[in-house]
Amino acid sequence: MGRRNSLGTGQRSRRQSLRASTVYGAVPAVLAGAYAIGTWNDGGRGPMLLLAAVMTGFALAGWALAGRIARTRWWIVIQTAAAIVNLAGAAALGLLDGGVAGPLGTFVPLSVVLLAIVVPPRAFLLPAAAGALAYASLVIFGETPPAAGYPLVHALGFACVAVLCLRHSAVLASLRRRLADSSRTDPLTGCLNRRGFDERAAAALTEAERTGRPLTVILLDLDRFKEVNDTLGHRAGDELLAWTGQELRAELRAHDVVGRQGGDEFAVLLPNTGAEAAALVVDRLRERLRTCAPASLGHATFPADATGLTGLVHVADQRLYRDKASRDRCAPSAEAVAGARTGVRSASPARSVAALERRRHSIADPGWMSITQTCVAMLYIALFANDHPHRAGMVALSVWGFLTGLAVVARADWLSRSRLARPLMLAFAASSFLSCAAVATLDGGVDQPLGVGVLLSIPLLVLGMRPEVTAPIAVVAGGVWMLVGVLVGDPGGWYLAIQLLGTATAAVACAVQGRAAARQRRMLTRLSRVDVLTEVLNRRGFDERFAAEVADARRTGRGAALMVLDLDDFKTVNDTQGHAAGDQLLRWVALTLRADVDAVGRLGGDEFVALVDDGTDPFAVADRLRTRLAARTGASIGVAVLDVDGDDFDSLYAVADARLYQQKKPRKRYAHR
Repeated sequence: MGRRNSLGTGQRSRRQSLRASTVYGAVPAVLAGAYAIGTWNDGGRGPMLLLAAVMTGFALAGWALAGRIARTRWWIVIQTAAAIVNLAGAAALGLLDGGVAGPLGTFVPLSVVLLAIVVPPRAFLLPAAAGALAYASLVIFGETPPAAGYPLVHALGFACVAVLCLRHSAVLASLRRRLADSSRTDPLTGCLNRRGFDERAAAALTEAERTGRPLTVILLDLDRFKEVNDTLGHRAGDELLAWTGQELRAELRAHDVVGRQGGDEFAVLLPNTGAEAAALVVDRLRERLRTCAPASLGHATFPADATGLTGLVHVADQRLYRDKASRDRCAPSAEAVAGARTGVRSASPARSVAALERRRHSIADPGWMSITQTCVAMLYIALFANDHPHRAGMVALSVWGFLTGLAVVARADWLSRSRLARPLMLAFAASSFLSCAAVATLDGGVDQPLGVGVLLSIPLLVLGMRPEVTAPIAVVAGGVWMLVGVLVGDPGGWYLAIQLLGTATAAVACAVQGRAAARQRRMLTRLSRVDVLTEVLNRRGFDERFAAEVADARRTGRGAALMVLDLDDFKTVNDTQGHAAGDQLLRWVALTLRADVDAVGRLGGDEFVALVDDGTDPFAVADRLRTRLAARTGASIGVAVLDVDGDDFDSLYAVADARLYQQKKPRKRYAHR
């Protein structure tokens, strides 16, 4: 099931990317078709309209076939080839209109910008090179531009936008990858969590079915691990689990998979491993763990024991319990646990994701845009505008844009944490657009080399910031550009309309891409912080919530308390009724806790934590929860009060854990219902 869901998500994402490429590829064709009809009396409009129709048909076919293409392993190659064809069509349209300075002359660089938004970064180089060749053909074979430096400024300007859009997309892709890794990794042991292991197991089974090679699943359950927690404390138990995960990974091959299923239960996936080889691996693992973490193990092999993942797990689970019943199991000694704890190395965590990372990049990108565009402007002024009557004014405005952009980039980290970020960025955007409009006015109008500066910043601004914030800015910027076009020079109505519509298309594409990335990021952020079984916070998520709540409590002067909860004899449920019954009980406990407490986390196994604010008596809450849970299970709950029993999570946890075990010792064994 996990594999099908994963494949479905990947195919949907690829299909969306392919369809977006076809839509953006059709934009030049649609605009050119309207332009050809509107200027029919001018020369060459028949071929232009025919080419526009062919490109539109090509885009419609790509849209219709996107689903099939997404299911092939050649989808990136096909997308890249289609992009190159569209670039060739855009270049032909530009040549039919006279070259780079005509209304259709920006179709090639605009298409490159649109491709930078939707094409995977690793596949962008080839379309970018094709775009450069297409634009060069416009310069070489088209009519002479109206001003020296016009092709250079436009090529560099659009290239900067494309590179920054590509960089932004790469940053977001990296963020999503790290969040996805985080959502599949157990923060305590560094092994895969249940979600991650199930996805890898389903993928490995699909591969085994395709190739006919064997696949083995090993289930592992530490012997009498509960006694480690009960006698030495949860901290010792946690470090023993971390040691177990470390030793399992060290004993296995690089392509073998280790996952923590919950509590003291681990699972191992051995691709290309038959039953005989798996039995040897089981013996090696048992021997490696024997001193510090003795364990019961069971294994099952595809296709000899079962042909589905559920069947393999069931067979392995049965063999695990037979192994458990056949041995005289004993808990590790305190000395052995201490030795394991000293040998624990920090688990390799999932790649970290800073909370404000995306916002910092989104703030810095407009600054980089201002820096790059003003550098292009100053290059043009230095090479082609020595005798320009407004040279000094253009230089001064360009220097101002460069310095303000540099300030935004330098202070992006501070701005990402400041409440002043929105007003300051709005002020920067207004300054940037007005400066570009003033430079365009001094240069002679929007159809001159520097006239495109106002429009170039709009797509990137929309890509990195919320549309509800940037939409008014984009509309005002477009209006300012149009006003300059009407009042200064004589660019023509079609030039103004097509440039504005092309920029609007790029802005909409950026807005759509930004919103899709934001939705995926929110989903992955939630998955990385929520326990897959119980849907309460996992260890990572609770640590973050605890830090935020404590900081808020300190700022407002209110108190808080930490509760640590442990189910009585939960191991008996798994051993006598099976892991499915244990999982169902854990889900019910989590639901019961969430009905009474907002911040609830599962640290692993049957251990939960909760944060109680100052508005309620935490000891009364603990008594109430204990009574409610008694309907199905006994529970021991320890409470520690912030700034009375400790001032951070570790100190509070130690006190609450000690109180939990003081409470647990006199309690009789509980019969779960």
